[in-house]
Amino acid sequence: MRIAPSRSRTLRGGTAAVAAAALVALGAVPALAAEPEPDLGVGTIAPVKGVQPGSSFLAPLTFLNKGTAEVPVSYVTYAVSPGLQADETYKNCSYYTIPSHDEIPDEQVAACKIDQPLKPGVVYGTEKPLSLKALDSALNDDLRVTIGVTEPDPDSGDTGADEPVPGTGDPLTLVEKGPATDADRANHPESAASADVTAANTADFALTGAELKGEVGDKVTATVKFANKGPARVQGTIDQSVTTVDVRIPKGTSVVKPHGFCDAVTKTHYRCGTSQSWVDVNGGESYDFVLRIDKAVGRTTGEVSFTGQERPFDRNAENDTAQIVIDTGEDEGTAGSSGSNGSSGGTGGSSSTGGSGSTGSTGSTGGTAGTSGGSADTGGSTTGGATPQTGGNLAATGSDSTGPLIGMAAAALAAGGGIVWAVRRRSAAQGS
Repeated sequence: MRIAPSRSRTLRGGTAAVAAAALVALGAVPALAAEPEPDLGVGTIAPVKGVQPGSSFLAPLTFLNKGTAEVPVSYVTYAVSPGLQADETYKNCSYYTIPSHDEIPDEQVAACKIDQPLKPGVVYGTEKPLSLKALDSALNDDLRVTIGVTEPDPDSGDTGADEPVPGTGDPLTLVEKGPATDADRANHPESAASADVTAANTADFALTGAELKGEVGDKVTATVKFANKGPARVQGTIDQSVTTVDVRIPKGTSVVKPHGFCDAVTKTHYRCGTSQSWVDVNGGESYDFVLRIDKAVGRTTGEVSFTGQERPFDRNAENDTAQIVIDTGEDEGTAGSSGSNGSSGGTGGSSSTGGSGSTGSTGSTGGTAGTSGGSADTGGSTTGGATPQTGGNLAATGSDSTGPLIGMAAAALAAGGGIVWAVRRRSAAQGS
């Protein structure tokens, strides 16, 4: 908020007097030189590709003191995503796990105290490259390395990290590699660096549909499930859904309440995301849709499928689609025809009156009567056929009178459509 002009003048006058007194006081003491801030950088880390699950790999690391003063003690921290782990531990490092939080996946952390001075303008490297292991669940993981002068605190930010455990191997030490060149300075731009680690692994994403039964007016809940059957855990882009599931609603039904992770594309087409940007082995999502049966159309189906992101790791296409199947009861038109057919049977039976005329078959007239009776049988059959046609048309007319039901469905859809995906991760996690 802007201060009023009169008050502003008063403050400036008072400030000037204080400032003058401060300058006099400063002139009486010698100036103190400000200590330069440490400026440490981590070298760019080359990505690691095609690691076999269960095998180890090496990651060379370099560091640079870009400042003008020697740094007596520093701290090197390296962290790996859940598909990786340290292959060996160092006795000057503490190891702990930070659980997933704020949409960041959990990570294994090693915080190492480097109790040796780092000279300014000198490039250092680890005496031996880091040895890391790709687990059976490895696929698209990462390594992150930082350097600083403050000891890392596992409990900072209230992340719920477990108790640090000291390593048991030789200490992690740095060795001089030589004076830094301009290229070295460009290659150590920040105090943190990261690299992608990709494994030669697969993950089977699978969909499961639902099969339900109900009558007109019933509300039924169809649960569609997405699961990662492994063997790899899949990490997607942070803050984005790891995959997308398309759900198409069966004909004759309408959505009363969609799942919170799902957005309406149309009244009968929904697109569903995931609660996190990763999915663990045997993890996934369940999407509940409350549907109302608006019309008896017999056995009706809706399709479920993956869409959006490519999945080169998924080699099994057989379970990439599923169906929502609902038995809504017999089609109203078919039901009307069935009842008329029963009536036609009765009409045909009444033609036996003609048959009784055959009793007078002793004379030619009786024979004619008998013939007439036979004709009556045929006529009865024809009449019976005409009756179901009329009944079928009536049933069809009745089945088309669904305007009020459709209006109710639209109103329910409008109410459910207000749920947006922007809050689905928090609300769904709390509701689970």
